[in-house]
Amino acid sequence: MATASGEKQWGLTPAMSKSLPTALDNEKNAELVEELKKENNYEGQEETQKRMGTLKLLSQVNREFIRTVGRRQGLPKSTIDQLGGKIYPYGSYRLGVYGPGSDIDTLAVAPKNVRREDFFELFPDLLKQQAGPDAITSLTAVPDAFVPIIKLVLNGIEIDLIFASIASKQTVPNDLELKDNKILDGLDEATIKSVTGPRVTDEILSLVPEAKTFRTALRAVKLWAQRRAIYANIVGFPGGVAWAMLVARVCQMYPKAIGGTLVQKFFFILKAWNWPTPVQLKDIEKGPQRTWNPAIYPGDKKNLMPIITPAYPSMCATFNVSHSTKTIVVREIDRASKIANDIFDGKAKWSDLFKKHTFFTHDHKYYLSIIASCRDPDDAKAWGGAVESKVRHFITTLDFNTKMIKLARPYTKGFKRVHRCQTEDQIKEITRGDMKYKVEETKTVESTDPELVAQNGAGTATNDDDAATSKGDGITVYTYTYYVGIDPTALLEQTKNLDIHNETKAFKDKCFTWDRINVDKHWIEVVPCKNWMLPDDLFDPAAGEAKPTKPTKKRKAINGDGPTQSEEPPSKTQAMAGVNGAPTPMLTPQPV
Repeated sequence: MATASGEKQWGLTPAMSKSLPTALDNEKNAELVEELKKENNYEGQEETQKRMGTLKLLSQVNREFIRTVGRRQGLPKSTIDQLGGKIYPYGSYRLGVYGPGSDIDTLAVAPKNVRREDFFELFPDLLKQQAGPDAITSLTAVPDAFVPIIKLVLNGIEIDLIFASIASKQTVPNDLELKDNKILDGLDEATIKSVTGPRVTDEILSLVPEAKTFRTALRAVKLWAQRRAIYANIVGFPGGVAWAMLVARVCQMYPKAIGGTLVQKFFFILKAWNWPTPVQLKDIEKGPQRTWNPAIYPGDKKNLMPIITPAYPSMCATFNVSHSTKTIVVREIDRASKIANDIFDGKAKWSDLFKKHTFFTHDHKYYLSIIASCRDPDDAKAWGGAVESKVRHFITTLDFNTKMIKLARPYTKGFKRVHRCQTEDQIKEITRGDMKYKVEETKTVESTDPELVAQNGAGTATNDDDAATSKGDGITVYTYTYYVGIDPTALLEQTKNLDIHNETKAFKDKCFTWDRINVDKHWIEVVPCKNWMLPDDLFDPAAGEAKPTKPTKKRKAINGDGPTQSEEPPSKTQAMAGVNGAPTPMLTPQPV
């Protein structure tokens, strides 16, 4: 879009400022880049070369996979040689904001003669053959997910691989672009969703004035959001693409600004944003596909923090956001805005912006532990992923319990634990959070990890390093635990009785809709506890984290002695707590 002066306008509104960077801007930007380097936010050349080699391998396998399908179909060799095939990286890799340990989102594109069923049947085996021994350490296929996917670790790099067969293409040349909307003609819903990721990523890059400054600002915002535990679409916070679009919109408003300045303006703009006014990078394109439109669709009208994808068909990337998660995001933006202003005033450093959250150490007095348990390691992964995908629904129902709960904040990661016990009674203790049978170091897991099968939890793992833990004496139980911090109402503080019977039952019922559920081997418990009862393994003393301590209360002096303090006498449930601080409930929901 061009302005009256003929100069290009970025976005739907004129720029807030077109001022060039000042000496202070340059100074603060240099300090930001230096801090990002200290935070290990940039990947070394050797690791980047490894990524490029891995993508090259995937491209080779994809073309061979397509040729294999052609041979199966009896196509002539001359036709098979022309079929082609392409791998499109998108997400953080395509945006240029990846760092050490980042995963790579990839799309395998094939011509119309190749089916999705062919991909899940043939691609994994061909990849194993060409990758060589030990190159693949994990591979999980999820063909029935919302977006069908293969999650794998190849050459030590986590990869999410999705598939699209282009109905309008008999061949897929290496220079094929996905920007043209006609590429969507004849595609089913799952394929449209698959090609949307690369299309959105490319559109974002085309809508920012300067890619370099955008990338610096986005690196900072992503690091901030991750450190403050507000980066996880699956549990109701904005995900990577949503944060990228927010940064891109601020870039449009300040087209001449550099990275550090953009970070300050990012928080300045969003602190004052009038939600649910949507954030858009461009006008929404019309067409036969359903696009975001709150005037027509009641579901779209309910979006609390709508951030709209720029590629057709435009959708809301933050439909998962709940009242509680919105409250937390707004609160964190307000905190960050104050720090960013202090940075430019010389009263703070960029490291202050990136300080770790205090979710477990200070933020809440009450917590819920959502514990998914299973004896089989592969089943436990799938079950854990299925439960995690329903946590946001639980948060939404808790938000309606205004009698007891002011705010319900989900943590952005899960915790995998391995336990070994001897009896069925001990298994029951484990399923309710007891830690005294834990035998391995606790691992944190995210929805992006191959460690978890996300989406609807369906999937088949073809490799598992944890299988060995089931050997030996005793019964091995695997648990995946997700935590929710609770801000109570005055009533809850007074009664100490968290009545979430209906919400817990609805949540469990939703989890039990999983298509692989077996109630005799897949267990789920929701266990309330106070902060001092949280497990010890949630805290890192080396990082200065201290577990909350049990409060004390005053008692009257005896025989004229002076004032004394003593701990509350332990209740029956406290006495039953595990030796490692198992979250045995102080606040007990009504039986479900």
